[in-house]
Amino acid sequence: MAQGSNASLQIERLDGGHNSTCKGSVSAMDDEKDENLDNLNQLSSGKPPRNVKMVRHCSSSAFFTDFESEIGILGLVSPSSENPVFLPIFRSGSWSEKGPKQYMEDEHICVDNLHEHLVTSADLPSPGAFYGVFDGHGGTDAAYFTRENILNFIVEDSQFPSGTKRAIKSAFVKTDHALADTKSIDSSSGTTVLMALILGRTMLIANAGDSRAVLSKRGRAVELSKDHKPNCSSERQRIERLGGVIYDGYLNGQLSVARALGDWHIKGSKGSKSPLSSEPELKEISLTEEDEFVILGCDGLWDVMSSQCAVTIVRKELMMHNDPERCSKALVAEALQRNTCDNLTVLVICFSPDPPPKIEIPRNHRRRSISAEGLDRLKGILNN
Repeated sequence: MAQGSNASLQIERLDGGHNSTCKGSVSAMDDEKDENLDNLNQLSSGKPPRNVKMVRHCSSSAFFTDFESEIGILGLVSPSSENPVFLPIFRSGSWSEKGPKQYMEDEHICVDNLHEHLVTSADLPSPGAFYGVFDGHGGTDAAYFTRENILNFIVEDSQFPSGTKRAIKSAFVKTDHALADTKSIDSSSGTTVLMALILGRTMLIANAGDSRAVLSKRGRAVELSKDHKPNCSSERQRIERLGGVIYDGYLNGQLSVARALGDWHIKGSKGSKSPLSSEPELKEISLTEEDEFVILGCDGLWDVMSSQCAVTIVRKELMMHNDPERCSKALVAEALQRNTCDNLTVLVICFSPDPPPKIEIPRNHRRRSISAEGLDRLKGILNN
């Protein structure tokens, strides 16, 4: 998390098709006129045309442009029924680069088999996995300490695994307080925390900071966390209610995040209400066969790339070589090409040993264009 990083720019456009000369049978032309008139009637009644869609695009290279357009415009055909006995098989890959910054302050952890990783795991649902991205600032002390300890704080909690959410929230508090009590850790060192704990089919995402988790559901990007930036309306209200201020996007003029562990030079004494929160936001989902992989990335990635862009790149890479580590490397390389100004850490976690299936385009989909006459009528309605 770079203290001076800019939020990523996201561009939306209306895709209404291309102007073209329509050729075909009389029935096809009548079909199109009926649809254009229907859209005009929708506009005149204050409703948008039904066949005009909002499509989110990214400013990447032509490497994946056509592929993403198909996803955004046409959608995907999903299996008609969910497999009730589906169990994920975890495999992951990671990649980190210092980028243009002077020091590397990120840490991360990948545990594909939680039962083998933990000394005692008899009561854990199977399969189990744990992943985390820790974006440090003010040195690596807080990020390294959190990586080494937060999983132990979770599994050693008396409420785990029956009350996993409570155990995770408690572990964030314990880690934060331990950072204050450990004399060898600089009080000005802090870290964001983004983690995924998966037990059986249940995946819990916990986030405090501006890293992001994005799920691929048959090629569609689903954001599983919220970026905790000081300028976010809910975070701004909380900060100002607790006496904090925001200067040029920085909390108290010092941090570009609204939530983090450590940073006790800002938080003051333990137990006091601080504008800088260590409380995570949790998201729980039940994995299905439609869920292909999840991306965990620090803000150095998302500052220059949309969530759908990242999913599209990873999905295409997996279909070529099925290696999550090479996918992580590809995302890092793309972010560097886009001139990110921060450290980069990316994790790609797959839920199946197989690559994602090929995208199926609905057969009954037909692209339409508006006629010159219809366009003139549309302009007239809008002008009036």
